[in-house]
Amino acid sequence: MSRAADGIVRPRGASQKALRVLLFVLLGIFALYYLAPLFVMVSTSLKTLEQIRAGTLLSLPTDLTFSAWTKAWSEACVGVRCEGLRPYFLNSIMIAIPGVAISTMLGVFAGYSLTKWRFRGADIIFAMMLFGAFIPFQVVLLPMARTLGFLGLAGTIPGLILVHIFAGLAFTTLFFRTFFVGVADAIVDAAKIDGAGYFTILFKILLPMAVPTFAVTVIWQFTQIWNDFLFGVVFTSTQSNPVTVALNNVVATTTGVKEYNVDMAAAIMAALPTLVVYVVAGRYFVRGLGAGAVKG
Repeated sequence: MSRAADGIVRPRGASQKALRVLLFVLLGIFALYYLAPLFVMVSTSLKTLEQIRAGTLLSLPTDLTFSAWTKAWSEACVGVRCEGLRPYFLNSIMIAIPGVAISTMLGVFAGYSLTKWRFRGADIIFAMMLFGAFIPFQVVLLPMARTLGFLGLAGTIPGLILVHIFAGLAFTTLFFRTFFVGVADAIVDAAKIDGAGYFTILFKILLPMAVPTFAVTVIWQFTQIWNDFLFGVVFTSTQSNPVTVALNNVVATTTGVKEYNVDMAAAIMAALPTLVVYVVAGRYFVRGLGAGAVKG
């Protein structure tokens, strides 16, 4: 078996082994640097306030307790409401699922139409969409607010879903257009000769090949929508706030004793869905990047 036949390049000689050890040490330092904040958050959330005051940031909890997690989920005060993060967590779910699904499907149709069913001015429209994708969100806040007010959706969850759909449409179109450009036109032409139409070619021929691009798009959009704070704080009211806005209100509360363990538990809860998505689907995200979702 060759040195790289099993996917591992094995060092030869003392100098290569020393370099390999140095590489592992450096990678270990980088890993500790990025994992240290997560360790502090988790350990602090499992301590009582007395342990936090008596110990240090890096000290382990001497008496494990999940009371901070329980309070962050169902009892912590967000403004005048002391119901914890639970209702706002559900708000984020109601915002993220339709926001991801609709913007992804619109990106499929837009990318498909701009590549395999081209029309006059397709390149200009795509260039305009690409330009719009990189306009700072702060610039579009006022036009979006006026539009939501005109539609009667200001301060509502459907209004925020609409904002995320339009904000993410340029990126989802970019992902699928880039992938469909790499598919040979001869495949589409042959299907047309056999009598296949717009939807048949899309759903039976192209989409089965675009699974990696779906993974990239869904992960990208879910992360953008779930972690969004700007649109959430601007376009929602108290009852319809997403979890990121509620987390800010929990942490920024200045009355009473500062409960760092509750703050840390609330922060981990708010970040947990995106962590789970990347842990479960991270491999598909990498495959999608390699399959051409963001090339070109």
